Amino acid sequence: MNRLLFRLIASLLKLISLLPFWILYLLSDILFFFLYYLFKYRRQVVQANLANAFPEKSVKERAAIERRYFSFLADMIVESVKSISITKQELKQRYQFENLGDITKHLEKGRSVIAVSGHYGNWEWGPLGIALELNHDVLVVYKPMTDKNFDHLLNKVRSRFGTVMIPMKQTLRKVAEYKNKPHVLVLVGDQTPTRDESQYFTTFLNQPTAVFLGVEKIALKTNNPIIYFSIKRIKRGYYTSVVKPLIDNPRKCSEYEITDAHTDELENLIINNPDFWLWSHRRWKFKPEDIKHE
Repeated sequence: MNRLLFRLIASLLKLISLLPFWILYLLSDILFFFLYYLFKYRRQVVQANLANAFPEKSVKERAAIERRYFSFLADMIVESVKSISITKQELKQRYQFENLGDITKHLEKGRSVIAVSGHYGNWEWGPLGIALELNHDVLVVYKPMTDKNFDHLLNKVRSRFGTVMIPMKQTLRKVAEYKNKPHVLVLVGDQTPTRDESQYFTTFLNQPTAVFLGVEKIALKTNNPIIYFSIKRIKRGYYTSVVKPLIDNPRKCSEYEITDAHTDELENLIINNPDFWLWSHRRWKFKPEDIKHE
C-alpha cells in the first residue's frame, strides 16, 4: 500500500479508537449491516463451514449462528481498533483473567509456560491484557501480514503494554534467547498450515483438519508446561480468559497427544458457544488426500 495512504488510514483508525465504547458499538451495528446484508462478506464461506461443522443442526439454527457471528465480527473489528488507545484501566475492567495462579506457580519456580489459544472471542485483547497481569515476559507468536505497514502497526498496538511479538519463523530462535529467563510463550493453535506444512490431520468440528505441530514441537524441545486460555464473552465488550492446565510434562506424551489436547479444548469452546469463533476464515482449504507425501 502507498505509504501516504497508509498514514491517512492509520490516523483515521487512531481517531476512531478515541471514541467512547457506546459510539463504537453504534458504528459496529452499522458495520454489521454492511458486512452481513450489503456486501455479504464471505457469507458462503461461513455457511459452508457451519454446515460441515454442524450437520446435525437445522438450516434455521445455522442461519441464526451465522447472523450472531457477523454481529460479533463487527464488534471484534471496532474493539480491535479501540486497542490503539485503550487505557490499562479500561482493559483490566473489560478483559479479565481467572486462575492465573496456574501460570505464576511455574514462573516463580523459574519454569517457563507455553500458553495456547485460538481465534475465539476477542483474541486481540489477550496479548495486551496478559502483559498487565504478569511480572514476567510474555512472548506472542504471530503470522506476519503481507502488507508490512499494517503488520508494523498491528504489532505496535499488540505490544503497547510490554508483550514481545515474534514472527512465526523466528519462534525457536527467540525461545532460545529466553531459555534462562522464565516467560510465557503464547501460540494460536488454529492457524491454517500451507500444503507443504500440513504434516498432521486430526478430526476437528466433524471433519479432517490440518493442524500446525508448532506447539507440540516447542513443548517437546523445552518440556515446559502447557496451559490453555479459554476465552469467554461475558457481555458486549467484556471477556474473561480462563487458564486451564493442559499438560505438565510434555515429554511424557505420546505423538500428537499435545496437538490433539489443545485442538480438543478449542473444539469444546466452539461447540458450547459457536458464535465467537472465526467462521469467515477459510480453515479447510484442502483434505488429507490432497497432500502428497514423498
